[in-house]
Amino acid sequence: MKIAIFGASGRIGSRIVTEALNRGHEVTAIARHPENYTLEQPHLRVTRGDLFNSQDVEAAVFDHDAVVCAYNFTHGAQPSTFSEITVPLLNGLKQAGVKRLLVVGGAGSLEVSPGVQLVDTPDFPPAYKAAALAHREALKIYQQEKNIDWTYLSPAAEIVPGERTGKFRSGKDQLITGENGHSLISMEDFAVAVIDELETPMHIRERFTVGY
Repeated sequence: MKIAIFGASGRIGSRIVTEALNRGHEVTAIARHPENYTLEQPHLRVTRGDLFNSQDVEAAVFDHDAVVCAYNFTHGAQPSTFSEITVPLLNGLKQAGVKRLLVVGGAGSLEVSPGVQLVDTPDFPPAYKAAALAHREALKIYQQEKNIDWTYLSPAAEIVPGERTGKFRSGKDQLITGENGHSLISMEDFAVAVIDELETPMHIRERFTVGY
């Protein structure tokens, strides 16, 4: 499979690149600053891409089987960019004739009880609230999309560098927690879930989540 990955130089995006390459896929790493991208692999191509420009997206993803958007806003940018990139991203895929999209989303819109989302709970960290709300708005836009085969993958409440175990649970719209109430997934296992979904689609035009 030929997979184009936006945000390939980020902490999560770089692990998705590694997971895809380790499974034998052809990967195009799309980065804002490709000159700083140091990973070199036989099946890896690196290119520049701007998610805010649909023509740029079209050029970057043309002739690929699937696209992963692991975008994270840079220092100084507004969290609202999570929702602002949705339209140029979707339009760029349509212009390029690419149907499959997987979006690395946020955990804030997951429910912790019926009708109550994590971002709306009193203890949600204020520093992450703006980004969580922007992720929620982005999800609403994807949910209106009927032509692209999108999937929105929300991590657990805490996603950290760790081990690749390949063992985790999946769900739909409810936050996954362990017996101690902790909601956790490693970035490595999150990357496993991303490539699993691309190889064997189970969540076309819907959101799902993973956690331990």
